[in-house]
Amino acid sequence: MSRVLEIAGLVKSFGGLTATDHVSLTVESGEIHALIGPNGAGKSTLINQICGELAPSAGRIHLAGQDITRLRADERVALGLGRTFQITSLLEDMTVRQNLGLAVQVREGRNFAFFDNVARRREIWDETDAALAETALGPRAGVLVADLSHGEKKQLELLMALARRPRLLLLDEPMAGLGHLESQQMIETLAAARTGCAMLLVEHDMEAVFALADRISVLVYGRIIAVGKADEIRANPEVREAYLGEEEA
Repeated sequence: MSRVLEIAGLVKSFGGLTATDHVSLTVESGEIHALIGPNGAGKSTLINQICGELAPSAGRIHLAGQDITRLRADERVALGLGRTFQITSLLEDMTVRQNLGLAVQVREGRNFAFFDNVARRREIWDETDAALAETALGPRAGVLVADLSHGEKKQLELLMALARRPRLLLLDEPMAGLGHLESQQMIETLAAARTGCAMLLVEHDMEAVFALADRISVLVYGRIIAVGKADEIRANPEVREAYLGEEEA
């Protein structure tokens, strides 16, 4: 199993505040690694450093063996870093199928101005239809995005991110605002996609975390206090006191 992401000794300070405190974390090929922690733990700060939106004060970030610590965000995307609910922008007046087809087209090095050519490129539509057929959005392929529910839009954003075929996909609370059925559909889509790319999942929905994650890292006050499988994290007294106990209260 190859290592897709390696973070070593990452530090981010804002004046006297240390938001990321010597964090080390790895994500292996085909793995879903969940990052959990209470509000204010520093999850967003850490993710923004991985994406290139924030420069770390110290430490290194490697993607597929390449040092990306000082690369721009767009350079990281070109090397295979994806992030849901940021890299895509849904076109509300187009259908589900058209939006996903555009994402496939962009991956092939074309831009939206070439959309008229897509209809003549059967392989793009074949890939689009195959991706939709495996999800709950299949029957909604011809529906305008403006008419989708919140959960359906989030699932489409996920499919568009996966269409880029990233090496590593950062998932920023994909369950937020979803009902029970929509959450289950999202879990199924993520589980099916795990063989295609590694994922770092930031999520408050512990049912989803325990269902999906191969490993879980717990971040509290900018520090990783525990790493392990779901059963190990559930049983860890420090985690229960710092985070899981709070969730159960």
